[in-house]
Amino acid sequence: MSKPKLYVLDTGTMKMDKNYLIAMHNPASIDNPNPPGEFIEFPVYAVLIDHPEGKILFDTGCNPEGMGKNGRWPETVQKLFPAFQDESCYLINRLEQLKVSPKDIKYVVASHLHLDHAGCLELFTNATIIVHDLELANVMKQYAMTKDMGAYIWADVHAWIKNDLKWRTITEEEDEVELVSGVKILNFGPGHAYGMLGLHVILPGKGGIILASDAVYTKENYGPPVKLPGILYDSIGFSKTVEKIRRYAKKTNSEVWFGHDAEQFKTFIKSTEGYYE
Repeated sequence: MSKPKLYVLDTGTMKMDKNYLIAMHNPASIDNPNPPGEFIEFPVYAVLIDHPEGKILFDTGCNPEGMGKNGRWPETVQKLFPAFQDESCYLINRLEQLKVSPKDIKYVVASHLHLDHAGCLELFTNATIIVHDLELANVMKQYAMTKDMGAYIWADVHAWIKNDLKWRTITEEEDEVELVSGVKILNFGPGHAYGMLGLHVILPGKGGIILASDAVYTKENYGPPVKLPGILYDSIGFSKTVEKIRRYAKKTNSEVWFGHDAEQFKTFIKSTEGYYE
């Protein structure tokens, strides 16, 4: 049987105020009453696991049609969280570079459904889309009630429904779910979003990797001490999740890959350079 390979797909970058990444990182004081804002750039990426039991995609980046005058994203979102991609960074092109078509993907694990993680879900009509039950339920409720969905994009959700995607949800009671041999879905629960999922991948050569996504934005959030992000649904849940990941990483002797850590991302082998096995 062939060995699994893990590819890091660079799907571009975004920018936002650093306070969204690390909440209150530069509070005002008597000595510094007007601290300057920082508009920082950070990576957006997906992970492809080419496994003998089927190809697995973790997250899907931003939709290429998000930005611009007639873009999917509302103007306020485009100004607060602009995305930057050339065509080579589009997810479908990153896959094509590896001679992989969307129809070849068996499972897509969506860590959550924010614009920079679920923007291309609509492409995967053959796959089973796996997401946290609370995340899907709350996002669909928002979709039904308003077009102003914050970090969720109404047009993205509309495309998922139009394309009749096949969903599987992970319930609150499911802590760890084996997807295929050596790959487990980790239920992180509420925190950064309504319901977060991660993956634990064991590779014969590399060892264990925890794909944390935005359950932990960066090493600075990870700490210790834990530092909350500014985009947050459940602050207690976020802190509990970080400690859960820390314990799990120690127990399994695994690396933690953060969702948007620019320095860590520089160290990754990208899909254009090679893979992990």
